[in-house]
Amino acid sequence: MSVLPEFFNAMATVPSPVAVATTVDASGRRWGFTGSSFTSLSADPPLILICLGKGASTHAAFTTCDRFLVNVLSAGQAEVARRFATSGIDRFAAGDMSPCESQLPGLPEATARLSCTLYCVMDGGDHSIVVGRVEQATLTGEAPLVSCNRSFTRIAQEPSVV
Repeated sequence: MSVLPEFFNAMATVPSPVAVATTVDASGRRWGFTGSSFTSLSADPPLILICLGKGASTHAAFTTCDRFLVNVLSAGQAEVARRFATSGIDRFAAGDMSPCESQLPGLPEATARLSCTLYCVMDGGDHSIVVGRVEQATLTGEAPLVSCNRSFTRIAQEPSVV
């Protein structure tokens, strides 16, 4: 009996941040993808990881780049997440990306932006684990977008008690 349906259903219940990673190749072409497998890896040195399917059109660009930017999406950016998860379209056509840290395409209203140099790429089965060394972090204070049970949601914020 295959464990895959149960595995996919179980993993869908784990809330995760939604991030769009972007880079620019040597010819100046912009690349980007939506990743929900994104997390911190190390504080010293400051490392993050984001996972990318080996069959993705963006795979070669991210596994060979010098630097990339991770945009942690804010609660109002679900459409951006969907667009950067869609194959066969110009993901940058909406014009909402602008040069940000390291002049990489970024979202000014993202919850956070992490400018990274490529630290290493590791095998992760049908995905590659792209590890970045964080060179700069920018926070906007926006509430983050979260993926859970195959839909986007926002974290309920409790009022502060003083």
